[in-house]
Amino acid sequence: MKIKLLVVGKTDSKPLLQLISNYENRLRHYVKFELESIADVKNVQNLSESQQKEKEGEAILKKVSTTDILVLLDEKGKAYTSVEFSEFLQKKMNSGIKQLVFAVGGPYGFGDAVYQRAQGSISLSKMTFSHQMVRLFFVEQLYRAFTILKNEPYHHR
Repeated sequence: MKIKLLVVGKTDSKPLLQLISNYENRLRHYVKFELESIADVKNVQNLSESQQKEKEGEAILKKVSTTDILVLLDEKGKAYTSVEFSEFLQKKMNSGIKQLVFAVGGPYGFGDAVYQRAQGSISLSKMTFSHQMVRLFFVEQLYRAFTILKNEPYHHR
């Protein structure tokens, strides 16, 4: 199985990029992983919130194939402990899917079309994080989940 993280916009913070890269490299020992950035929507000042979500949603959906399982990282999603998240991943791997895609929306979240296409959503916290920080938190949790599945000492129960 391959895991892809789709994110709207780029991260300019070098320290954040270094940390994300560190976890991406660690993940290579466990799974094929790709972090793909989608360009920010142009001229957002001329768009309503719903128009911006719609345009971002179109860009996200172009990157998702019909056979992909799409899971949104969304504040209204299901909350998991790290162990529960590792079990979620194990079930997905056991189901034989080829690609599991997680998506981080823009500043206003996702449009209706993306919610309709998604097979689920996960909340990383009840708190709100910047979209740049979510990338790091998610990649770290993904790495943590694989170390849990392999009974490696990274995660302390």
